[in-house]
Amino acid sequence: MKLIVVLSSLSFLFLLEHYWPLFKGRKHHFKHAFPNLLIAVTNGIVIAVFFSGLTIAVIEWAKVHEFGLLRLVSLPTWMNFVLAFVLFDLWMYLWHVLLHKGPLWRLHRMHHSDTEMDTTTALRFHPIEIVISTTARLAVLPLLGLDLIHLVVYEMCLQPVIFFHHSNWSLPEKIDSILRLFIVTPNMHRVHHSQILKETNSNYSSILSIWDRVFGSFIHRKDVLAIDYGIGYFEGAKWQKFWGMLKIPFVLSLKRRQ
Repeated sequence: MKLIVVLSSLSFLFLLEHYWPLFKGRKHHFKHAFPNLLIAVTNGIVIAVFFSGLTIAVIEWAKVHEFGLLRLVSLPTWMNFVLAFVLFDLWMYLWHVLLHKGPLWRLHRMHHSDTEMDTTTALRFHPIEIVISTTARLAVLPLLGLDLIHLVVYEMCLQPVIFFHHSNWSLPEKIDSILRLFIVTPNMHRVHHSQILKETNSNYSSILSIWDRVFGSFIHRKDVLAIDYGIGYFEGAKWQKFWGMLKIPFVLSLKRRQ
């Protein structure tokens, strides 16, 4: 079911941005998507082989031992679901902030190096980052006391939303402004992929947009067409190819636009 949601939402938004793009004049939409999709397949294999069974085992261990925050009190099923969703989304926000700090940024900057952000950029994460992020999640899941169904439902919501807010779809600003009161939207996340450091270090939320307002990391720009994507030095064509992307974390740190 999750795979169907991922593939259908990816395909739908990919076609929307192909025929109704915000940034027009991009002539190689499918060519640009290929290395990002190849990275996604690589990461999918890593997760399936090393983490799928382990994730289920950790969740079941916590359930058997009545371990975790959500198991401290008895709540109605619907409230338990809502709280699980909100708490895990808060974790995703905090983890994203950490990815922009210290050595983790060297891994995460592969995601930000995309100079033509589109739907497939949502899949562009370095395999080492995926390993570290998924390992950290193995600790958070039992601490929060999430059941497997909580994680599945969250991820089935997460994937369409991150495809949506990474997309190059020309969504009218009036609609975008209403939606971003609740969820992360394209115009909100475009700022996060700006080359300007202050903007890169903003708008960290994954699904619920409220976290950036709560923690003061929200930035809005009206002139989204003026945003330059990428990380300066990594604009060259070699860094947009599969092997080039994999090398990005191992390149010496370089100055960013302030």
